[in-house]
Amino acid sequence: MIGGALVACFAGVAGVALAQQVGKVGVDWLGNDIVVEAIKDPKVEGVTCHVSYFDRGVIDRLQKGNWFEDPSDSAISCQQTGPISIADIDLGKGGEEVFKQGISLIWKKQVVNRIYDKANDTLIYLSHSRQVQDGSAKMAISTVPLYGQSVTWKNGKPQ
Repeated sequence: MIGGALVACFAGVAGVALAQQVGKVGVDWLGNDIVVEAIKDPKVEGVTCHVSYFDRGVIDRLQKGNWFEDPSDSAISCQQTGPISIADIDLGKGGEEVFKQGISLIWKKQVVNRIYDKANDTLIYLSHSRQVQDGSAKMAISTVPLYGQSVTWKNGKPQ
């Protein structure tokens, strides 16, 4: 990622999580790495997502002539990591943004959205990139089922 880890994501944006790097695996001699980060959902206590992404090294950037952008590829896995307590989350079909980081100098962002699937009582986490133009179809999802779990809805369970 440009300038390092995901921790440099928009920390000042209310409701958007910070990431903590938990792993980094070198994949070639060009300095390219796969980075793994943990993201705690700021409105859903007891859920942690692990996101992995490709971080291009300096030699790769020089060879390809593209200094300012990392690939849109990412993977995500979310699990219950404690008692689940849900605050006032967006229940609409578009859900809400839980996390975002820049993966280019200006326009391209890696984003994680949370969507509540009421019919299946499940939280869906969608990792994707967002660009001003030429959006990418590269995405990954992970789900956390709530059915049968001890879940506390801080503002009452959705109707």
